[in-house]
Amino acid sequence: MTTPRILVFAGSARSASLNKRLAAAAARAVQAAGAHATLLDLRDFELPLYDGDLEQRGLPPKLAELKALFKQHHGLLLACPEYNGSITPLLKNTLDWVSRPAPGEKPLECYEGKVAGLLAASPGALGGLRGLVHVRAILGGIRVLVVPEQAAIGGANKAFDEQGELVDEKQRASVNAVAGAVVRLAAKLNA
Repeated sequence: MTTPRILVFAGSARSASLNKRLAAAAARAVQAAGAHATLLDLRDFELPLYDGDLEQRGLPPKLAELKALFKQHHGLLLACPEYNGSITPLLKNTLDWVSRPAPGEKPLECYEGKVAGLLAASPGALGGLRGLVHVRAILGGIRVLVVPEQAAIGGANKAFDEQGELVDEKQRASVNAVAGAVVRLAAKLNA
């Protein structure tokens, strides 16, 4: 059986992002569940705002590298900040650009057969839960199988210790459950 490879990233570029901290914790949870985790920072893949006219002139230079990473992995684990009850512009723009086929690619080739898990962190009580509904719908619409387990970490500004670990055992267990579900399903689908 192939060891599942899971691409883990946050939908935020901010250096002090709570969701980047959550993504790092999730990557460790993926490894503890027996898979290989690649922790990605979207800041390393600057993409212009998606525009069909730009696409016709040629795909952004960093997009090929990002798409290659998506293709090399069996699953995705996303830490999704919530902006005004929805998905961040950075995450939506990334998902949109990665969905665009390069010459010789099939439509949605980077997403076909992928498994995903959703996480969110926010200082608010709901932990970013409202935005996950939109991310789930978007991923489902581009042929990604999203596991039913998800975790929204409320009070996230106080949720992590100095080493980046979640302090609350229940929150840690919920992140582990999402990571484990993604790893198990990716393993079954790629056995």
